Amino acid sequence: MGKQKKTKLKWIKETLDLDKDHNWKSEPGNRIFVAGRGALRFDVPHNWHFHPKENSFEFLDNKPPDDEIRLEASFNLLPPADWAEFPLAPLLRKILKDEERDVTDFGKIEHFKRQTARFVWTQIEFIDPVEDRPAYSRIAIGLGSGVQCLITMDYWVEDSEIAVPVWDTAMNSVVLGLFIRDPRKGFAFPD
Repeated sequence: MGKQKKTKLKWIKETLDLDKDHNWKSEPGNRIFVAGRGALRFDVPHNWHFHPKENSFEFLDNKPPDDEIRLEASFNLLPPADWAEFPLAPLLRKILKDEERDVTDFGKIEHFKRQTARFVWTQIEFIDPVEDRPAYSRIAIGLGSGVQCLITMDYWVEDSEIAVPVWDTAMNSVVLGLFIRDPRKGFAFPD
């Protein structure tokens, strides 16, 4: 029998009971995902399956191998600097240029702001090499309050009716750098 490789846990999932007067709010049918004590926050469907990965967080519409839609997010805490003019759209274009999948269509780059954060996102269509069928991938980059995030969603073209509202909910609820002192209450620093 081989040696088991020891790994350092980077993420710890913790479920807490909320106080009666907590400040957390999400749309019905969703739950709030919070990483890094508020570095990254957005809403996901309450029945999606959460899978922490080494450097990201993954949400699946069904347990593998029956999953059809994958939403994945990661974040980085940035050093103090003036990030207000950092060019997000050119960064997204570079990501698209380096795309290794068989892309058949590139969407327009969309821009939006959420509180103190700026975001860009787009959609590509590609042919999945394993199943030889069309799929979409949405890619968003956000920057604000000393946090940079990457959020992606991959789904089959025929699952657009389910996937697009989930994406829209995530984008409409995403918040960066709103750090929470006591997660049972949901109030941001300073309380």
